[in-house]
Amino acid sequence: QVLLGESGGDLVQAGGSLRLSCAASGSIVSINAMGWYRQAPGKQRELVAVITRGGSTNYADSVKGRFTISRDNAKNTVYLQMNSLKPEDTAVYYCNADVISDWLVPLPRGYWGQGTQVTVSS
Repeated sequence: QVLLGESGGDLVQAGGSLRLSCAASGSIVSINAMGWYRQAPGKQRELVAVITRGGSTNYADSVKGRFTISRDNAKNTVYLQMNSLKPEDTAVYYCNADVISDWLVPLPRGYWGQGTQVTVSS
């Protein structure tokens, strides 16, 4: 019932920038935390950044100072601004959202997007 759609992935040169967007749609009452994860070939999926509804953020050490996560609660959208990209940032980036979808069952559930490919060339 709840869908997350990511966009913004692309092929860029090292040092370049990209902005990823993820919009949640469907039966949404409220969204708690939203975040971005990534998975490189042959590696485990890892947390990149997370943001609470109130705007508190946490980042993986590998992206601190380069990436910025933000959200627009009115649009049910989370963004990831990625600057100073490095080849090691190459991965499929997945959006995640903790969503309450039914007033009668106010229990949050995690949803995942399909992913968007980010490739950084050296």
